[in-house]
Formats: sequence, C-alpha cells, structure tokens
Amino acid sequence: MTIRRTYIIIVFFILSIVITIFGALTPLSTDQAQQINQEMENLINILSDVGVLSKTTYIFGNNFMLCLSFFTPFVGPLIGVFVLYNTGVVIAAQSMSLGVSPTLTFMLLLIFPFAWMEFMAYSVAMTQSLWLTMWILKRQLRKGREIVDTCIMISICAVVLLAAAFIETMFLELFKTSI
Repeated sequence: MTIRRTYIIIVFFILSIVITIFGALTPLSTDQAQQINQEMENLINILSDVGVLSKTTYIFGNNFMLCLSFFTPFVGPLIGVFVLYNTGVVIAAQSMSLGVSPTLTFMLLLIFPFAWMEFMAYSVAMTQSLWLTMWILKRQLRKGREIVDTCIMISICAVVLLAAAFIETMFLELFKTSI
C-alpha cells in the first residue's frame, strides 16, 4: 500500500468520525427520536431471541454489505457519508431517550474496539472507491492491478468486520447477562 493511500485512509477515518458526530448532534423531535428508538428496540428484540452465531452473522452481514457499497467507484464515499451520518442520528435518538449528551454517547462508543474496527474498514473502502474512480478516469483500469488491490482490500475489510462483529456480539452477551 502506498504512503498516499495510507494518508487518504487516515483522512477518511477522521472524516468518518466527524460525520458521525455531526449526525449525533442533529436535533431531533421527540417523535423522530421515539420512532428511531422503536425501530432499534424491534431489532434488539429480534436479535435477543437468536444465538451468538446468528447475532454475529447479522452484525457482520449488515456491516459488510454497507462496506461493500462504500467500494463503489464514484459514489462509494457519498454512500459512506449518508450511512455514517444516519448512524450518528441513531446515536442522537438513543441519547435523547436516555437523557444523555449525544457527544458523550458517541465518545463512550469509542471505548469499544469494534467501533474503531468498523470505522477503519469503512475508511479503507471509501479510499479504495476513490482510487478506483481515479483509475477509471485515467482509463488505466484495464491493467488489472487495481482490481486485484480492490479484492485484497475487500478481503481485509471482511476479516476486520467479522472480528468486529464477534467482539460486538461478545459485548452484547456480556451486557445482557450483567443486567
């Protein structure tokens, strides 16, 4: 991986956090927050009835499908911005129901390693989207190297997101048994 690509990943990583914070700081009406929280509660109820493997599979599947869309040339970073902003909005809604600052809620989320792992995978995907876009515009995609690099990056993101999903599931199970 080139130094320039590494710098771009770092820039996307920082932007991902900033965009999610902006989403978390979005003012919501009580009705909006209740609707979002109801949807999240429904999902939590569904996931509470399944085993660890099914939870891990669901979390991984959801995050990996989002990540794959971030690899799309030209629009991947835009999809990423949309998803990360909306993730922040969900954090805002949950914070409202708990009566806690959304910024504090987001910062507490960063205690967990899976959050960092997800942000990193998403940053890699958006960087590769930018790289693919550049190669397409230069009409050099036929050389094939960038396709191979994209496959490698997708594989790395898959492994990172699978590990993150497993860690997140373990934290959910730990939290469930401690209540």
